[in-house]
Amino acid sequence: MQAIRVHNYGESDALTLETIAQPELQPNEVLIRVQAAGVNPLDWKIRAGYMKEFFPMPLPFTPGMDVAGIVEAIGTDVKAFQVGQAVYGELRMGAYAQFATAPQDAIALKPKTLDFVQAASVPMVAMTAYQGLFDRADLKPGQTVLIHAASGGVGIFAVQFAKWKGAHVIGTASAANTEFVRSLGADQAIDYKATPFEEVVENVDVVLDTLGGDTQARSYSVLKPGGILVSTAAPPNTQKAQEVGIRAEMMNMKPSASLLEEIASLLDSGQLKTVVAQTFSLSEARQAQELSQGGHVQGKIVLQINA
Repeated sequence: MQAIRVHNYGESDALTLETIAQPELQPNEVLIRVQAAGVNPLDWKIRAGYMKEFFPMPLPFTPGMDVAGIVEAIGTDVKAFQVGQAVYGELRMGAYAQFATAPQDAIALKPKTLDFVQAASVPMVAMTAYQGLFDRADLKPGQTVLIHAASGGVGIFAVQFAKWKGAHVIGTASAANTEFVRSLGADQAIDYKATPFEEVVENVDVVLDTLGGDTQARSYSVLKPGGILVSTAAPPNTQKAQEVGIRAEMMNMKPSASLLEEIASLLDSGQLKTVVAQTFSLSEARQAQELSQGGHVQGKIVLQINA
């Protein structure tokens, strides 16, 4: 099969298209004929070596975590899936390839109303948004949430999930994306370059931080006492949080077949939508990651592979 390989950490030219053997199927896994693979910021951060202390990968490796495709074969312990079914889900790694294996508890049947490209744009960002807002922050109806980078991959789903829950939603974005963020359901969209959010936001119950750094540091002051900051980007300063009377947590998304099933139901019922920014072929993986690395993408980047 053809696959993108990384032999050494580095810039985008570390991504090479090669012919390698198909992955070996384990008893609890399914072999997927990949139709599309999502491109996430985490992909290029791993390629560049920024994550090797937290997310070590044996070299060489095939990048990519978001996958959508057709079940080609099933392991001996797999009961939930059959050959020929359309599935989507989250891999440890290996989606930038014509075939990939996935544990059966990390995939679900593809949403019926989405094509493979759209489905591949969903798993990581949707599960991250859901778990951050509900499992970690315990967002409730009537509460107020501030979502940073609300037009990005996680942000798009976070805005929609928060509105679905009945929360008051504030999102930060660039001027070009504020109207888009409102169209997702945000009650207020702040152009972060024109207006420091901490000057116009106060007493929120939850902050979902997907950026870290200075944005995270400035977010403590907008939370009400007892509020919570959940970060997907960088470990928060827990001492600072204690000083101002809030909670602060770092989260790592955990793939869940049952959550993917719930997300698929919401997508098929029209209560949730995904946004694909741009598609590339497998041979254009470098360009796809360069676009992701540049930031300011409205929605998700996807590699279209066997489709």
